[in-house]
Amino acid sequence: MTLQQLKYVIEVANRGSMNEAAKRLFISQPSLSNAIKDLEEELNITIFERTNKGITLSKEGAEFLGYARQVTEQAELLESRYMNAKPSPQHFSVSTQHYAFAVNAFVHLVNEYGQDEYELALRETKTHEIIQDVKSQRSEIGILYLNEFNSKVINRLLKDANLKFTSLFTARPHIFISIHNPLAKQSIVTIDQLQDYPYLSFEQGEYNSFHFSEEILSTLTHPKSIRVNDRATLFNLLIGLNGYTISTGVLSADLNGNEIIPVPLDCDETINVGWICHQNAALSKLALEYIEALHQAISD
Repeated sequence: MTLQQLKYVIEVANRGSMNEAAKRLFISQPSLSNAIKDLEEELNITIFERTNKGITLSKEGAEFLGYARQVTEQAELLESRYMNAKPSPQHFSVSTQHYAFAVNAFVHLVNEYGQDEYELALRETKTHEIIQDVKSQRSEIGILYLNEFNSKVINRLLKDANLKFTSLFTARPHIFISIHNPLAKQSIVTIDQLQDYPYLSFEQGEYNSFHFSEEILSTLTHPKSIRVNDRATLFNLLIGLNGYTISTGVLSADLNGNEIIPVPLDCDETINVGWICHQNAALSKLALEYIEALHQAISD
């Protein structure tokens, strides 16, 4: 096993394609494929599952990738310390539901640890895609919530994908509304009081099941309902239409300004927001720093 082979595995996992990885590594696709096959045979494991649709990391491959990243990071530290080598671009990806604190933490990570070169990704996306991104190692970490209603379905998917959930915080439900909304001055609102206002939620695509909804109480019917794909559009509609959405109550004035406010919602539900990763994978330095930044963003 060589350091070069470890770098090959990391690049293929980052690109999700042998062909794309070979281009980035400036070697032929057959040479790359053979190098990884030699490594798999030497270690007697399957790192990548190969199908007609492409390649995906196996469960043992995901675990191996975590250790490979640690080894290459340590090797680069040695080279930069004793050989004046230029550090290679840093890689880190996170997939998340639409949370401002996740963006704040990402901004902190880049400002604090970004080198001259890096390749990072922040994906605000659908619930099912978050799980798939982390399963395939397209993202190292995913951020989503569990509650009494969705936990059985989500936890089953996480178990099948060999992923684990770690809680960040538990929140009581709030609505997000414009400061000009007639309900903005209330200390708490009820479900009945919301009936006259447009309900805004995030589109979940083909997995538009109640259990994948980003908003709790997803089984309730609403006289006025609008689905959107991104947070900016949702916030614009909150202001322009006096709409509302249901979330954790955690907002960021730095990112969202002062036009949107949280108001507690009168219900007995709780929202457990946390991060997911592979069960046995060792997290990269940037992943660990991002988790620390998440805790800081939530406490601010």
